[in-house]
Amino acid sequence: MGVKRSLQRGGILLGFFAKILMILSTATNYWIRYPGGHRGLWQECNAGTCSNIPCQTMLAVTGAYMVLAAGSGIVGLVMGLRILCHEGDARGQTTSSIFFLCGLLLLLALTGYTVENAWKNDVFFSWSYFSGWLALPFSILAGIYFLLADMVVQSTDAISGFPVYL
Repeated sequence: MGVKRSLQRGGILLGFFAKILMILSTATNYWIRYPGGHRGLWQECNAGTCSNIPCQTMLAVTGAYMVLAAGSGIVGLVMGLRILCHEGDARGQTTSSIFFLCGLLLLLALTGYTVENAWKNDVFFSWSYFSGWLALPFSILAGIYFLLADMVVQSTDAISGFPVYL
């Protein structure tokens, strides 16, 4: 069962990286920068002074999706750790689904933000935005790793009753 454990550990590691990048992206104010300042999901900073952004629909939706993605990713990470610590736990498909849901929420948030801000003049996407995009493949790969680990468990259970002679 070395392959199963390796896939589960890899899924946890990728999920951990995704969560760090996602939380960092959501909490920081460097999603876009422009001459004289920068802006995140929650605050806008001009000439060294930061202030809260008035409510805008697309920005609120992006923030909500990012928070939901981070929350579901943390749930997936906790479930992955439970699977790794308890040998008999068979929740690999559920954990995989949660990581895929996390990736979907992240994709929706980042795509909506991109569509809203891509056509503005003198606006450049910054590192907070790109760390959100970097979290996306990590989250999806974590889901794939847990799905593969679950498939290894199912195939091992399926062939365990057959006598195999080599």
